[in-house]
Amino acid sequence: MTPSSTPPAYQADGADTFAAHSVTPAPPQTTRERMKAAAQVASGNMLEMYDFMVFGYYAAAIGRTFFPSSDPYAELLLSFATFGAGFLMRPLGAFVLGAYVDRIGRRKGLILTLTLMAIGTLTLTLTPGYAAIGLLAPLMVLAGRLLQGFSAGVELGSTSVYLAEIAKPYNKGFIVSFQSASQQIAVMVAAALGVGLASLISAQDMAAWGWRIPLLIGCLIVPVLFFLRRHLQETEAFATQHSPPKLKEILTTIQQEWRVIVTGLFIVLMTTTSFYIITAYTPSFGSAVLHLSAHVSLVVTLCVGLSNFVLVPVFGALSDKIGRKPLLTGATALAILTAYPTMHWLVSAPSFGRLLSVELWLSVLYSAYNGAAVVYLTEIVPPRIRTTGFSLAYSLATCVGGFTPTLCTWLIHTTGNRAMPGLWLAFAALCGLIASVVAQPYDSKKA
Repeated sequence: MTPSSTPPAYQADGADTFAAHSVTPAPPQTTRERMKAAAQVASGNMLEMYDFMVFGYYAAAIGRTFFPSSDPYAELLLSFATFGAGFLMRPLGAFVLGAYVDRIGRRKGLILTLTLMAIGTLTLTLTPGYAAIGLLAPLMVLAGRLLQGFSAGVELGSTSVYLAEIAKPYNKGFIVSFQSASQQIAVMVAAALGVGLASLISAQDMAAWGWRIPLLIGCLIVPVLFFLRRHLQETEAFATQHSPPKLKEILTTIQQEWRVIVTGLFIVLMTTTSFYIITAYTPSFGSAVLHLSAHVSLVVTLCVGLSNFVLVPVFGALSDKIGRKPLLTGATALAILTAYPTMHWLVSAPSFGRLLSVELWLSVLYSAYNGAAVVYLTEIVPPRIRTTGFSLAYSLATCVGGFTPTLCTWLIHTTGNRAMPGLWLAFAALCGLIASVVAQPYDSKKA
């Protein structure tokens, strides 16, 4: 099809009229247009991860504000449990919003998820503490997190699918890596803000109200993101569909392809677990477990974000050259062999140097795996339900991997072994290795 030709979706009548009136008839065609669209899409995905990172970085302060207790461990655990609760809403968001996006188009879906995410962020930012309104405070915070989770259930899927559909076969891994790269910008911005605020605001004020400042900044950038996304063009893959899939077709296909969803779940488990260990969990792990300063932990997190930002696109491009599976199997095998030993070395004599070394090593493994995993998931899911299938697999995995900070906190408290995060990561890597070996691209199965 040439850029000027009229796709079937615009010629259809009857049931296909919906498609004709719900898409923008100018999919990105040139390399410049595709790169611009990738940046526009990834910017909204950055906000989602920014909010998640801020919550993780200031989990202890949030716990004291909304879940006051005489036991600091209880405060932290309840805070991380609320952080993880948002992930429980992701499968519902993936199914409900994913099916909706597969019908209305990638562009409109991206605007919808951004709206819901903004409302959730505003709720977290403005809710008074427990001391002011009592039990209503943690309930409102929980509601805000659940709304964020509902939105995030399809935000990452919509972003990844959009990028995969505007990319060319020879650079799909690189283009899709913009999704993960945008998350690393969020990690770096949130960490840099934390370092800057720590030098301007006392620790006592930071715990009392200073943690709200990064969330407020997230609210202020929402209008900019709306402006960027409203000018997105629909993907050619969606625009040329003869008719969008109906709900019955989506349900039937999910039922028929449940093995693909489960395989995708195990592929993503390695990504989510490693990501949250080296980002959201690092500040709390460094300060509460290793007893290093909050400043040191945030600097390490900033370095990890920078490492991921550089390496994920590099490995995404490498996956275009050598294939997805060599990176998937290689990274998981190395994680199985090294995650626990390196973590044990760190906790035996905690220091800035050791924490930085271990986190950067895990960053390399995460980047190598993620650079291939996200794009591979878009390739193993049936195209007709690509957003729903991708989002469902990813959100189910984050129901487990997203609770990594909570689980690690509980494991360390229960066993007394501060290296337990390494063992949990090794288990997730084993799941990823098995799934990577058995997974096959959808097109190859139909050939």
